[in-house]
Amino acid sequence: MAETTTPTGLAVQQWDERFFEEYVRASRYARYMGTDENAIVQLKENLTKKQGDRVTFALVHELAGAGVTGNTTLQGNEEALDTRSHAITVDVVRHAVVVTTLEEQKSAIALRDAARARLRSWAMKKLRDSITTALGSIDGVAYASATAGQKNAWHTNNTDRVLYGSAVANFVAANHASSLANVDSVNDTLKPGVISLAKRLAQAATPKIRPITVDGDEEWFVLFCHPRAFRDLKNDTTMMQANRDALARGADNPLFTGGDLIWDGVIIKEVHEIPVIAGAGAGTPAIDVAPGYLCGAQAVGLAWAQRTRTATQETDYEFRHGVAVQEIRGLEKLRFGTGAGDTTTPKDNGVFTLFTAGVADA
Repeated sequence: MAETTTPTGLAVQQWDERFFEEYVRASRYARYMGTDENAIVQLKENLTKKQGDRVTFALVHELAGAGVTGNTTLQGNEEALDTRSHAITVDVVRHAVVVTTLEEQKSAIALRDAARARLRSWAMKKLRDSITTALGSIDGVAYASATAGQKNAWHTNNTDRVLYGSAVANFVAANHASSLANVDSVNDTLKPGVISLAKRLAQAATPKIRPITVDGDEEWFVLFCHPRAFRDLKNDTTMMQANRDALARGADNPLFTGGDLIWDGVIIKEVHEIPVIAGAGAGTPAIDVAPGYLCGAQAVGLAWAQRTRTATQETDYEFRHGVAVQEIRGLEKLRFGTGAGDTTTPKDNGVFTLFTAGVADA
């Protein structure tokens, strides 16, 4: 009697697919990922089926015209779509682990299973940290690596997309560092009023930052913030009162669980990996400043050219068994050019950056 067996290559392919789906789904930002223009992190997999080294994201801004009413002729009163684009170049991301014979049998599939938890945890952290770095990046350069000139140019181009502390007046023209130096530990902590101000500014920006839409017409922004800023917000009397009066009472209340906070159509999430800007604020010595990222639709673009693939290798007389993961992807904060050719004076598309006090715990 002939029995059907599963080819090893097919089994590995199925494992790879499951690994990819599990680690993406378990990412800190997973619930905000999607393939359409309503997602904070927009995914594209165009290059998984064809050759190429970059993926272009189309950015179509909201219509601003009033249209016509009554018998007014529509022809000649049309509005041109305000379209922009952002191309993301992909690169290889890979890592590997080694399992000895004492820990695992020699079967290739079992070896992948043994390494699965370790590699998945690494991949999750890598993707999480890539998104966090992208949110704070300066025109494609990680904040920590950007020069003062690059930061000043970003600061100028994104005048309507940045807030320093609790007042618009803290903004110093053409000088990012001087604007940070206006953030103090008394007036400029993260408070409900600051969140509402940031939201209003994001909605009034040109073009405005689009909120994500849920259930057809519910509009939400999401604020990713540093733990010190989240601490100040959670301890704010107005926020505490809102949690007591407006949210569920008992053990599930954020006052006890440390979970997400909600204010004025904004979900506030604590992200431990966001770094503070040490000694950049007001005071003697100068306080640390904590960045926060108020995100709407199409804040970040994530382009995949190759989903996760695994490979195995045996060394040391078949005693050490290695398994590697590899994928080809690119990830950037989406930006659009406001000058000729869509390439000059870039603005952040779906991110409003908020800088508040980030004083360390005493």
